[in-house]
Amino acid sequence: MSPRVGLTKERVVATAAALADEIGFEKLTLSAVARKVGVKDPSLYVHVRNLHDLRVRVALLAGAELNDRIGTAIAGRSGKDALIAFADAYRAYALEHPGRYAATQIRMDPAEMADEPVLLRSIDVTAAVLRGYELADDEGLDAARLLRSTFHGFATLEAAGGFAHARPTDVTWPHILDALHLTLSNWPSYTESS
Repeated sequence: MSPRVGLTKERVVATAAALADEIGFEKLTLSAVARKVGVKDPSLYVHVRNLHDLRVRVALLAGAELNDRIGTAIAGRSGKDALIAFADAYRAYALEHPGRYAATQIRMDPAEMADEPVLLRSIDVTAAVLRGYELADDEGLDAARLLRSTFHGFATLEAAGGFAHARPTDVTWPHILDALHLTLSNWPSYTESS
């Protein structure tokens, strides 16, 4: 089977990412992508192995976009300024690209992804923010989990309309970031037996 002229793996993945934002990542199918690029389903198999492969590729594309946005936002910043820039970039991406953002949350095989540049970059940008708080390795990992849980939880609830109170989320967000800054600045030390 010869590939359609002009159809590349990159175009298929970019189309799938845009479609995920439009219809939702959970509704992304090979048939929907094939229709969007104007080919029959079997033509996609020249570019992706199956739906899982396509979804992983969308996740990696979205992860790279998110990391680039965060990396640009935190460049030259440290401490609370870096934390706020990271958080704002993360939240904005999640709200602007809901399907792509959902893709970044899928579970991928750690063995296959161990050397994936997107995942390594994610670790690097998070570590860059946490360096300003001088946390030990394990404490840094715990702090990274706190940040991801908070940012993901807030953005996911906000996107779903889960904050049905009259108080605007843009008023709440800075208070949450202040609380995170205070927590990171006063991180409790612990030993392995704690």
